[in-house]
Amino acid sequence: STDGGRNLSLDSILMGLPMSDPTAWATAMNNLGMAPMGMTGQPLLPDFDPALGMMTGIPPINPMMPGLGIVPPPIPPDMPAVKEIIHCKSCTLFPPNPHLPPPATRERPPGCKTVFVGGLPENGTEQIIMEVFEQCGEIIAIRKSKKNFCHIRFAEEFMVDKALYLSGYRIRLGSSTDKKDTGRLHVDFAQARDDLYEWECKQRMLAREERHRRRLAEERFRPPSPPPVVHYSDHECSVVAEKLKDDTKFSEAIQTLLTWIERGEVNRRTANNFYSMIQSANSHIRRLVNEKAAHEKEMEEAKEKFKLALSGILVQFEQIVAVYHSASKQKAWDHFTKAQRKNISVWCKQAEEIRNIHNDELMGIRREEEMEMSDEEIEDPSEMKETEESVLVSQVEALKEENDSLRWQLDAYRNEVELLKQEQGKASRDEDTTKEQQMKLLQQALQGMQKHLLKVQEEYKKREAELEKVKEDKLKIETLLENLKEQESSMSRVCSCSQEKECPVEKTLSNSPVKSEREVLLVGIISTFLHVHPFGASIEYICSYLQRLDSKICTAEVEVLMTRLQNTFRQELSGVGASLEKRWKFCGFDGLKMT
Repeated sequence: STDGGRNLSLDSILMGLPMSDPTAWATAMNNLGMAPMGMTGQPLLPDFDPALGMMTGIPPINPMMPGLGIVPPPIPPDMPAVKEIIHCKSCTLFPPNPHLPPPATRERPPGCKTVFVGGLPENGTEQIIMEVFEQCGEIIAIRKSKKNFCHIRFAEEFMVDKALYLSGYRIRLGSSTDKKDTGRLHVDFAQARDDLYEWECKQRMLAREERHRRRLAEERFRPPSPPPVVHYSDHECSVVAEKLKDDTKFSEAIQTLLTWIERGEVNRRTANNFYSMIQSANSHIRRLVNEKAAHEKEMEEAKEKFKLALSGILVQFEQIVAVYHSASKQKAWDHFTKAQRKNISVWCKQAEEIRNIHNDELMGIRREEEMEMSDEEIEDPSEMKETEESVLVSQVEALKEENDSLRWQLDAYRNEVELLKQEQGKASRDEDTTKEQQMKLLQQALQGMQKHLLKVQEEYKKREAELEKVKEDKLKIETLLENLKEQESSMSRVCSCSQEKECPVEKTLSNSPVKSEREVLLVGIISTFLHVHPFGASIEYICSYLQRLDSKICTAEVEVLMTRLQNTFRQELSGVGASLEKRWKFCGFDGLKMT
């Protein structure tokens, strides 16, 4: 029917706002002095004459022309770009002037489904409002006021955008021209508590879904929980005890044992079983220590292999550098071209740099080994002296080797200098400058080598002096040990005589300062200790050292023994006033001469 053709439905294609009457649209645009244009930019009336319009003398205006600076209002993606006349059953909507600025709107509230509609005709009814805005979507409620405005609440949020599309339209009821039957619609966002509540509920639901999704993702990537530990029983105890003896199942068994102990399964009845399992765990420590020692041995062997390989590489580098140096001499050097000489010199520099880097690396490894050897703590003083002596001997040998190598290098440099001096007169003027530079470099290197050689010689002398001191200390310790052995032999003789004659022995024991073998051992240990401390030591310091060997030794006993042996120990006072201190010194060598 004609009514169905004229009525518009926003649910149809392009939001149901087609151009139902092209002639009326062309007439409206002609009255504004504009060329009737469709959505695609094609003229609606091909025989249109712009001179027939009401605004004669003005050229036709195309709203799509550049330079006009017109910003159209935001249009939904499924709405027509050009607003058209909308025909309804009881009214007609005329589009606003496209040259006017878009109608202003407030900030959109969250979850807005309600719009404010102003500028309604005075004779407008809810039925007319429903007829106009139901094309935008399902209407839930209309609240109309007596002052020509109303609030419309839609079912969905996107319907509000369709309703805002009608803002600025002029509405006319029927064909009447009365002022009460016309008006200009103003559609804007409205803030409603129902919309805000629904939006908050929706946000909470989305948050719950997000938390649930994250929880599922975390559970998916979470590692599986360990298997539960079985409860204690005699059978399970025997199984765990067997697993503790197996290296492959030890970690599982030790975790089970720990859980049982923490649960409180240990009591009088099961104490022996738990003790046996703990003992098995303790025996596993030895296996771990042995395994660690094996790995350390493998690491040491690997270090030795690396050191040997590095030394072999250094030997080959020395040979290659020697080849370069021999090729640089006058006999062979003159037969090479300039490019060949340049390549040989570059190769020689590179080989020397690489050799120096590898040599530094090898020396660093040796220093680390020396530091590790020096850091080891040895309790026995005689073994300590022997190790120090061996270290000093090895260092002296290394210094000798380094000294010899430096001498050889020095001789080689001297030979090269002599050859350069001999060949300096024969060379041409062009090579004089290079020879002088080489001479200077060689002289500088020679001076550096001489300085280094002097330093090495000084270190060699110092190490020899230290070695002699160590030997002297060793001789003194040996003499002390011999004296102690003689004293022990004399004491044994006295004891043998005491077995034959009891009375004289009692007299000699009463007269001798040393009364038992224990005191003889104490005298020997104290003599060794004070010999290491030539400036003396206090009685407390001596007793603290002796108590490490035997905790039953008391200070009074040691002091009485030392006062009896006046030819072996001497007490001196050092300091002034409050810092006055009594120190005991060993005077056995002087006392031996006096007795």
